[in-house]
Amino acid sequence: MLNTKIIRALFLVLLVPVFRFADAAVEIAHWVAPSGARVFFVETHVLPILDVQIDFAAGSALDPPGKAGLAAMTMGLIDHGVEGMDETAIASRLTDLGALLGGGVDMDRASIALRTLSDEDKRVPALEIMEAVVSAPLFPEEVLVREKARTVSLLKEGLTRPGVLASRAFWSAAYPSHPYGRHTSPESLEALRRSDLQAFYGDFYSATRASLTIVGDLTRPQAEELARKLTARLPEGRAPERIDRPELPQGGEQRVAHPATQAHIFIGLPAIARGDPDFFPLLVGNHALGGGGFVSRLMREVREKRGFAYSVYSAFSPMAQPGPFQIGLQTKKQQVDEALKLTREVLARFLAEGPDKAELETAKQNLVGSFPLRLDSNRKILENVAVVGFFDYPLDYLDRYAENIEKVTAAEVRDAFARRIQLDALVTVVVAGD
Repeated sequence: MLNTKIIRALFLVLLVPVFRFADAAVEIAHWVAPSGARVFFVETHVLPILDVQIDFAAGSALDPPGKAGLAAMTMGLIDHGVEGMDETAIASRLTDLGALLGGGVDMDRASIALRTLSDEDKRVPALEIMEAVVSAPLFPEEVLVREKARTVSLLKEGLTRPGVLASRAFWSAAYPSHPYGRHTSPESLEALRRSDLQAFYGDFYSATRASLTIVGDLTRPQAEELARKLTARLPEGRAPERIDRPELPQGGEQRVAHPATQAHIFIGLPAIARGDPDFFPLLVGNHALGGGGFVSRLMREVREKRGFAYSVYSAFSPMAQPGPFQIGLQTKKQQVDEALKLTREVLARFLAEGPDKAELETAKQNLVGSFPLRLDSNRKILENVAVVGFFDYPLDYLDRYAENIEKVTAAEVRDAFARRIQLDALVTVVVAGD
């Protein structure tokens, strides 16, 4: 139910032309609510819309052994019943108000977000529903039974797909003894009980583990009152703790048989955490290597010159602890060895040489030029400010983003890649390459 329908009133608001928020600085106000929750607020009155997101340090890396999927199931059922309203009543009331309630889980955080019209008669009751959902969810037994069955069915279907198998195998190989490498299974889902969801919620959905982001048509005093009310009844919870840093894998190659006609290939290793000082050199360098689409070196060499793949990319995915550097591509079964050899050669050459002058300038121009598009709506500002708040970035991070890209040098790119990418630690997974 975390994907409710947009009613006509909100739809009409969304038809208003988008203004370029990014033309001005994103001024982030920050304070701590009486509950202990950290609050980040961007005031803008361009549209009569309010976006609110609360992030908890309650991601899937905290799933206990044997119960992978618990974090996702807890968030998935959090709005399926509160005192006086079942899931149908909650959905109906939100629809009447023209509000959207959504949520999700990644490995580090569980997030729930509300979009509502800012008029008091719409905003106040919508926020009351959000407060009830995050503060006193019931996790009804009959809903849990239904959702477990549905999720198990979807998982079993997904495990027939080569792309899903390749991704799971890659994460297991890159994080063999770390929570980031765990995967949900039909057995771990079947093992979940209502008491598990209640305990997980009570441990991890606390104000001290929460980061609240507010963006939109609200004044500072109104935002302070919103933050106070929204977080006042959250459970006491556990004290925040850090997930251990993953060790580098031993490297090597793993091949998984599959009848698909295209082989799915992933290459990579744990590389970078949120807030790492190497982030901007790695971002610029990766755009030149494989993150820039048709202007990237991997695309030129692997696709355009050799025709080994329709698409090939590289990416860094920073997380609370070092997330992966990953190269991904698909190729015909009979070309797997050639495609792998060429991809590894391109990476090794990039590590040795770094980007040339033209690649460096193109990467910086593209990254700086596209950045305003990441801040051209309330929703996008919310998403970016939520990251700033949850991961404790400097409050001027978004304002200095372009400046930090512009000053990256080729030498900094080479040095950063040399520190983060060790060729002998790279893991390679090939599904359907038999």
